[in-house]
Amino acid sequence: MHLRDGLQTHVTVRQRYDHLVVSGAIERDPVQERIAAALDRLSDEISAKRLAQKSSALGWLFARKQPPAAVKGLYIHGGVGRGKTMLMDMFFELMPVRRKRRVHFNDFMAEVQDRIQKHRQARKNGDVKEDDPIPPVAKALAEQAWVLCFDEFSVTDIADAMILSRLFSALFANGVVLVATSNVAPENLYHDGLNRQLFAPFIAILERHAQVLSLDSDKDYRLEKLARTPVYVTPADAAADQMLDQAWQAMTRGAPTAETSLTLKGRKVVVPAAAGDAARFNFADLCEKPLGARDFLAIAGRFSTLFIDRIPVLGEGRRNEAKRFILLIDTLYDHHIRLVVSAEAAPHKLYAAKRGVEVFEFERTASRLIEMQSRDWLEDWTERQQTKAVLEATQTQPEPLSPTIDTHT
Repeated sequence: MHLRDGLQTHVTVRQRYDHLVVSGAIERDPVQERIAAALDRLSDEISAKRLAQKSSALGWLFARKQPPAAVKGLYIHGGVGRGKTMLMDMFFELMPVRRKRRVHFNDFMAEVQDRIQKHRQARKNGDVKEDDPIPPVAKALAEQAWVLCFDEFSVTDIADAMILSRLFSALFANGVVLVATSNVAPENLYHDGLNRQLFAPFIAILERHAQVLSLDSDKDYRLEKLARTPVYVTPADAAADQMLDQAWQAMTRGAPTAETSLTLKGRKVVVPAAAGDAARFNFADLCEKPLGARDFLAIAGRFSTLFIDRIPVLGEGRRNEAKRFILLIDTLYDHHIRLVVSAEAAPHKLYAAKRGVEVFEFERTASRLIEMQSRDWLEDWTERQQTKAVLEATQTQPEPLSPTIDTHT
């Protein structure tokens, strides 16, 4: 590590990892250390290739007959909560390359399919001459970024599966270096998928161009961290806001947060803050607006973790808000969503009215809020997420996306 503007910086993944261990943010793990070392070796090779690319063409002509050997990337697989994303994010941030890109694999493939469609339309219009869209699409992608980092590498769409061999052969031929994380080993990608025999050549191509490493350990670090994170904070004051901010950073691992909207039957449900499969709302966003069961189902279907800031004590004059809150908690409970909240009072004191059916219904809500704070609930949630990840990685066809997701940057 070295100093820059009086601040200590880290130039390798291992240095940053060691700093997190010393600071108490994470626990040292030999398997994670092995992955960090492999990422640093890859970073060195990429840096060497980058310097070689800066040399003049004549310099290479006289120095050697062949260009530098292709850099072999990394494919890191392991269960949920093992630290794959954390390590890859360190690698991506520290890598001294301008043309680099970190993207969710499904988003990348959606972009590829769009580019293919545009090329076919351009060919139909006579704007381009190439019949095969794969080579020009791969070349354009490689020109934008020659180091590609994929989070959550999985293959579920048959349209993607059928082009992966040719697409990545072309990307690798254009000098692209791949770094990917996944919940499954390469041989289990697109497991039992339709026409999998046509997909199988991609596995050999992937293993030829990326070293496969397993990140399996006995501990689920995400679960351990979440077990120490408060999930029901009271009272709902400035200190609670700060605690939820810290919990949000811990649970999303510092991933970029952006406003998102869910399009549901022609209208939009605004999600003020989203990062991955986590969303954050104020109480007013959910219960003081005309939202109903379909809206809450859409939110529960899209996100596995929900933050709700500043739940107030609800009195006689706020029966509509109370009804929505009861419905919201029932929906989140039924879908086993992890919930983190700040509230003005403990669960059994959140509804202050003395009459009406909501008094009895809120007893169930309070009981569920208490249960959703328990370690058993969190462990069960983690187990469900692991099962879901395996199923998503091995299903033949993806589930239809409903509602449609619009992200605003």
